[in-house]
Amino acid sequence: METIDQRYLVQQNKRADEDKPPVFAKVMRSKEGQFEGVSFIKNKEKATVMTVAEAQEAIDWASRKKSNAHEYETKIICVGQ
Repeated sequence: METIDQRYLVQQNKRADEDKPPVFAKVMRSKEGQFEGVSFIKNKEKATVMTVAEAQEAIDWASRKKSNAHEYETKIICVGQ
């Protein structure tokens, strides 16, 4: 049985404010497990740990749906970073 490589977080940093702490993606899913969107939270421990593909889906959604997405640098990081 194949192990799914789930060890990534999505991190956002505000470009204009270097001193502001980063925020992390919390993925919202339906009861059926369908991706519905992302909210960004300060608590890294409560952020969603995901695969690279899921993390990229979260970044793509945020860049399309969040009106102020251009103000942030969004990247995929490993859980231990």
